[in-house]
Amino acid sequence: MKYKIHKEGYKTIAFFTLLLVLAIVLMEFFLTVENSSWYWVYAPLVFFLIMSLQFFRSPKRSIATLPDGVISPADGEVVVVEETREKEYFDKPMRQISIFMSPVNVHLNRYPISGKVLYYKYHPGKYLLAWNPKSSLQNERTSLALETEHANPVFLRQVAGFLARRIVCYGQEGLNVSQGSELGFIKFGSRVDILLPLDAVIKVKPGDKVKGGITTLATFNA
Repeated sequence: MKYKIHKEGYKTIAFFTLLLVLAIVLMEFFLTVENSSWYWVYAPLVFFLIMSLQFFRSPKRSIATLPDGVISPADGEVVVVEETREKEYFDKPMRQISIFMSPVNVHLNRYPISGKVLYYKYHPGKYLLAWNPKSSLQNERTSLALETEHANPVFLRQVAGFLARRIVCYGQEGLNVSQGSELGFIKFGSRVDILLPLDAVIKVKPGDKVKGGITTLATFNA
């Protein structure tokens, strides 16, 4: 599997690289410090640089194409599968699947279906731990209402977590999107909620590991 760095990580990686270079220049040419003491400066910078490279990786994948199915919008672990009422747009009972993304997961989000974006909204909010059930409605988040060509409704939330402090969403109302194409990016630990019709056939359960653009979450009833 080949990797590249996602564009959302360019500034962060450049920042830590610049700090590391400046630290090396200062230590080598301007400060008189024992060689063994350099590691206290270098080590944290190298660590954060490596973690940034890991976090912002964007692996090359063969995206699943499921006209009657829903693929995972994110890498991570399924933490919730339950019936709930979606009150923001469709205002009806739906089946919710929540995926928790740890800091070591790929944080690129993908569209779970092909269809049209009916609604988009950004919500400022708190930064509760992403696995807290209240985070779905109280944390900073973006909301997207989608509809497939067969009029199947899908509601999706990108939810910021305790570490995640910035959500990037490329969605906009009226946009026609393709299954598996880039939806956005959430930085440093987060959660994605996807809400489906009650008659959708769910293929995952809490505790399952999923991969964005690959794992089938559900299929629509014909």
